Amino acid sequence: MLLTLAVILIVLWLLGIVTSYTMYGFIHLLLVVAIVVILVRVIQGRRVL
Repeated sequence: MLLTLAVILIVLWLLGIVTSYTMYGFIHLLLVVAIVVILVRVIQGRRVL
């Protein structure tokens, strides 16, 4: 479930960059959340992808 959430957040962030989304800070906040989720999974010893 966390992996799915991370992938969704990364895709939304990339769409925000490509479309010059106006909520610049929100998109980068989503990226930070996705990275944190992936790091937590790595620290716990689970597969990331």
